[in-house]
Amino acid sequence: MTSTPAVSGGCPMGYGAQAPADHHGYEPFAMEDPFPAYARMRSEQPVMFDERTGLYVVTRYDDVKEVFEKWETFSSENAQAPVRKRGPQATQIMTEGGFTTYSGLSARRPPEHTRIRAIAQKAFTPRRFKALEPLIRENVKASIKAMLDRGDDHGDIVADLAYSLPTVTILTLIGEDTSSVDTYKRWSDSRAAMTWGDLSDEEQIPHAHNLVEYWNRCQEIVARAHAEGGDDLTADLVKAQSEGGEISDHEIASLLYSLLFAGHETTTTLISNCVRVLLDHREAWEALCAEPKQIPKAIDEVLRYSGSIVGWRRKALEDTEVAGVAIPEGGELLLLMGSANRDESRFENGEDFDISRSNARDHLSFGFGIHYCLGNMLAKLQAKIALEELTSALPDLQLLDGEHISFRKNLSFRVPEQINVSLNAH
Repeated sequence: MTSTPAVSGGCPMGYGAQAPADHHGYEPFAMEDPFPAYARMRSEQPVMFDERTGLYVVTRYDDVKEVFEKWETFSSENAQAPVRKRGPQATQIMTEGGFTTYSGLSARRPPEHTRIRAIAQKAFTPRRFKALEPLIRENVKASIKAMLDRGDDHGDIVADLAYSLPTVTILTLIGEDTSSVDTYKRWSDSRAAMTWGDLSDEEQIPHAHNLVEYWNRCQEIVARAHAEGGDDLTADLVKAQSEGGEISDHEIASLLYSLLFAGHETTTTLISNCVRVLLDHREAWEALCAEPKQIPKAIDEVLRYSGSIVGWRRKALEDTEVAGVAIPEGGELLLLMGSANRDESRFENGEDFDISRSNARDHLSFGFGIHYCLGNMLAKLQAKIALEELTSALPDLQLLDGEHISFRKNLSFRVPEQINVSLNAH
C-alpha cells in the first residue's frame, strides 16, 4: 500500500518505526476495545509502521494535530482511497457502471478544496440546521414512543432510534425522499466496507454494485434540482452554480455522495455512543437527567472519549518526519484521533470519562485545520436533542450487556452493532 519504512532511531523500545506488528496489541481492524493498545503505543512508540496495512500509525495528540495542520506536507488525497485494493471484478463493475466520484471535500487539496468548500459552506448554514430542529425533535419523540408502545421492557438504541434519525435528517436537508432510509443505509454500509474495510475480492462484488447505484442516484438528485429547484441544500448548490459559483454538477454530486454518508453514518454512531457511554457511567446519566443544560458538554466528552471515527489517513508529499521518525515521500499515515483524544499530555486522566472536563472540546474527532468537519454542528444538534428527549422520557433507562457490545471491523470507524437497554428499570 505504501513504501517500505525508513529506519529511524530515538524511539523507545529501540524499534524506530518498525516494531513487530502485534508488539503493542494493536489490531488495525479490531474495534472492540482498542484503547489499551493505543495507550501503550503513545507511551512506547508514538509513531509505528504497521506492515499489515502499510501505514505509519500516529498516536499522540500534538503529532496528530500537527499532521492535520500541515496540509501542504501531509496530503488528504488518500483519505477516501480503499484500504484494500479493489479486485478485478469490483473494478469492472464500477467502471462499467460509470462510477467516477472520489470525494466531496475530505480527499481534495487546495486550491480545489478551497474553491468547493467556500461554496458548500455558504449553503451549509446554521439557518438550515435551525429549520431542521423541529423535525429532529419530532422524530426522536416518535422513536421513543414507538419503543414504549411495543409493550416490551427493552429496546435497541441503534435500531430503534439512532439508525433512522440522522438519515431522515440528511435526506431532508438535501431534498431526497425520506422513505429511502434503508436504501441509503445499505449504500453507506457498502461505502464503509469498500473504503475502510478488509474485504476479499469476492466480498467486494455486492458492495461494488451498491456504490454504482449510490453514485447514479447522487447524479439524479442534482439533475432534479436543475429541473425543479427547491428549498434544500442541493438546490442551493445548483443555484450558486447558476449565479457564477465555480462548481460543476459532478462536484455537487460528489458532495452529496460524501454528505449522504458522513452526514448520517457517524451521527448514528455518535448518538449510539452517547447513550452507551453515559449509561455505562451512571452518575453522568443521572447528572444529565437532573440538569439537561450539561448535555452539550457531555457530548463533547463522548466525542473525546469514544468518537465515531478513531483514525484518518494522510500521505506525505515529501521526505519528512513525525516525532523524530522518518516518513519517506509517498509514505501513508493513519492518524489515531481515538488515541490522541486520550493523550494525558492534553487531557488530564485521559482514560477517565468526565462530563465536567473543562477542555473536552479540544478533541480531534472532527479533525483539525482546513478539513475540519463541515457538519459538526448538525451532528451535535441531533445528539443533543436525542439526549434531551431520552433523559426526560426515560430517566431510568439501563444498559443491558454493556460489556458484550460488538463493534464492526473497520480501520477508521468504531460502530457499535447494538445498544440493548431496559426501558422500565427502577
